[in-house]
Amino acid sequence: MYMYFPTNYVWSMSVVATLNNGGLIDDVDKACRPVLEASTQGDDVGTELLYASWQAVADRLLASAQEDEARGWNLGAAEKYYRAMLYTSQAERLQSPLWEGRRAAYQKSIDLLLKHVELAGVPVTTVDIPYTGDDAPEGAQLPGYFYRAPGDGPHPLVVLWNGLDSTKEMMYSSGFPQQLAERGISTLMMDPPGSGEALRMRDLRARYDTEVWAASTLDWIEDNAVDLGVDTARIGLVGWSLGGYYVPRAAAFEKRFALAVAWGANYDWAAVQEARRRREGENPVPHYWDHVHWVFGASDMDDFIEKTKNMHLRGVVEQITVPFLVTHGEGDRQIPVDYAYKEYEAAVNSPKRELRIFTQEEGGAEHIGLDNMPYVSQFTADWIAETFAELA
Repeated sequence: MYMYFPTNYVWSMSVVATLNNGGLIDDVDKACRPVLEASTQGDDVGTELLYASWQAVADRLLASAQEDEARGWNLGAAEKYYRAMLYTSQAERLQSPLWEGRRAAYQKSIDLLLKHVELAGVPVTTVDIPYTGDDAPEGAQLPGYFYRAPGDGPHPLVVLWNGLDSTKEMMYSSGFPQQLAERGISTLMMDPPGSGEALRMRDLRARYDTEVWAASTLDWIEDNAVDLGVDTARIGLVGWSLGGYYVPRAAAFEKRFALAVAWGANYDWAAVQEARRRREGENPVPHYWDHVHWVFGASDMDDFIEKTKNMHLRGVVEQITVPFLVTHGEGDRQIPVDYAYKEYEAAVNSPKRELRIFTQEEGGAEHIGLDNMPYVSQFTADWIAETFAELA
């Protein structure tokens, strides 16, 4: 993986994600060069400086986009709004949950993306899905973006879940929904409880039994299938990073899904936490323990361990009865590649199971393939399109 910050994996991973999702190398260099020295002091120190440096670049783009828009140059403005969103989103992701500017920074990323969508004419609409979990407050809703495939439909649909620290805005910038749309597949990008807008703006915390929010989502899709143009017999579920735990769990116990993809084999996330306590492997974000306590609404380490003790897939993957794809990078520094083999081998009741390990030579070998995201996402999109066609 390209290590812009030679001693700082976490900060460098965001640089790579930005470049793979449409960021420009000159913008990234302008944002990162002022904090090179700060990067040598560890993941946590200097994250507010990092945000300020990225925002200086994003705000210059924003000003230029507004000038373009005032002249009626909507397509040029839309592209600049997109890059400003991308830089804001990646910089916000690296901040402490205790940072007082975090909500405003996240809201800015939403506003910039929606401005891009409006000016570029992207077929994306915002949705709110009633969430009926037993820990959810009355009237709770899960936020998402619906990306409609071209044509009349009804189209197959992929429900896309993120992980511990990503957002639905990052799902859009990954290019994956666009790749699915090219194959005639619509996408519902969602922030599950504990992530993105659901966490930051609605205070909805993560839980281990992911079939609960999966059921709420499927109920909403079925109720709105005609308006969405969705074929309810072909609804797939895809999740990356911690979503690689969320998805197999949901697919095992919620039988309305037609296929499932674990984009990163998070076979035993509870064990990963014990390894991180021993400082084994890399963390995905700075301020890691503050972050996971925030995600799960944990009061301290003991409470966090209690809330996450069931987050493994032993005895769960065996109950998946639909086509199931597991992808993983051989050089993943966060989740052991051995988990991918264990997960695949346990999926004995899947009628079509496949394991794809991406190597250092071809690219996509890092966590969820961030070092070569388009390569990994194209493979995944093709597998989904092939499988939906077989199901039809």
